[in-house]
Order: sequence, then C-alpha cells, then structure tokens
Amino acid sequence: MDETYQAYVNRVARLTLPATYQSQLENLQASPKFVAGQAVAFPGFSAISPPYQDDSDNGTFYGELARYQQQLLDSLGEVATAVPVASFHLTLADLIWDSDYRAVVQENPQFDEQLQQRVGESFHQCQPLLKGGDPVCWQVLGIMLRPRAIALCLVPQNESSYEKVLQVRRSIYQNAAVIALGIEQQYHFTAHITMAYFSQSGANLDSQRLSEALMSLNDQFLLREALVLRVKRVELRKFDDMTLYYRKADWPVLFFE
Repeated sequence: MDETYQAYVNRVARLTLPATYQSQLENLQASPKFVAGQAVAFPGFSAISPPYQDDSDNGTFYGELARYQQQLLDSLGEVATAVPVASFHLTLADLIWDSDYRAVVQENPQFDEQLQQRVGESFHQCQPLLKGGDPVCWQVLGIMLRPRAIALCLVPQNESSYEKVLQVRRSIYQNAAVIALGIEQQYHFTAHITMAYFSQSGANLDSQRLSEALMSLNDQFLLREALVLRVKRVELRKFDDMTLYYRKADWPVLFFE
C-alpha cells in the first residue's frame, strides 16, 4: 500500500498548498477525541518515535514545534484543542485503537501481551536491515489539515530515510502473527506531528480567514533553516487517550542507529 519515495514527496507537497487548505477547511469535523477541551478515552497501540518528554536527542526540534504550536493556536482561536507538547511524536505505524481495541481485549484478555511479543518479533527480524547508511531524518514541510486535526507534515531528507521507515512498517503489517491479531494497514503513510484537534466543524469556521492564517504561518518554514527530526529508534507504545503515550522497559524497541 505504501508509495515509492518520489510518489510520497509529490503527494505530501500538495497537502501544504493554499488550494488544499481551502477545500479541506470546509469539510472539517469536530474531533470526538476531545470534548470541552478535555481528552476522551481512546485506547490503543502504535509504533512511534519517542515522545518529546522521552527524547532528549530532539529537544531543540520539539522546542521549536512547541513555539510554533502556540502561534498556530493564537491564529486558530478557540476552534481547536492543543495536544500536550510533551506528547509530540512521529507515528511510524498505527496498530489498533478505540472500538476495535476495546472489542479485541474483551474477547482476548491476553491481547496486549501477544501484541508486544509479536511486534517484538517483527522488530527483531527487521533490525539487521537497518544497519549502516545515513541517519533517519525527516524535515518539517509545512502545515497539513486532517479531517479532525491540524498537524505538521514531514518529508524524508533522503530516500534512505524513507525506505528505512517502510522496512519497519512492512515488518509489522506483513507479519502473519501480527495479522492474526487483527492488525492491518489501513492508510498510506503520511508522516506528521499532530498539533491540535478541531472542536468545531468546517461549517462554523471562517475558512477564508483561517486559510490566510495557515498560509502566513507556512511561510515561516520557507524562510528559516530546516526543522529536522532525527529518528534514532521506534518503540511500541500504548495510549489511553491522545495526551500520553507510554511503555514499559521490556516492551519492543527498534534502533535505526
């Protein structure tokens, strides 16, 4: 399902264009993940880079994103709820969430342990494929809108960075033992770091004003030195809602370096 390197770059570049903002703003929906500014239960698992609070290697990068998030919120007004800065991260593979997760753990109380074991096997098999070569670096391209959220879109600094991420995704999604747990790839990979979730629908927004504000903020990325996330490892993390992603010391981790 995932694209070639060039196809990915071409597709995500279009996500930051003014015309794209205009059409997407009109179709935004309020996110059910937050109600009245408070996170709602939304449990599941993902394979992600370490969140800001656990990633000392990328402190400068995330510090810049925190400042940018505040500018974004100032421009948006009260139409969105910010995610905690400490939770900023890059998702490499969505695994299971919300109603699907609730249903599977009710049917199989050992699901969490089985998922941890099988993702660990995927990581173990993938690890030799990631040795050597350039570091895995992803650069902020600009703002992207999702149906219920606003995020910063990332592009790989080179093809190697992209291919290594795809290796990780394949090791999970093509593992028969993981598939047997009900895990399947549902989306094309679009590297992003979520900034906020919308609390209003597009019908209630001034789309023209917001589009102009987003374009103005986007110009900052064209005028400054590139913001680069260096991904040194991927971890299996659990979440109970969209504010905290946690793991235990013996849960699977995969190293790029």
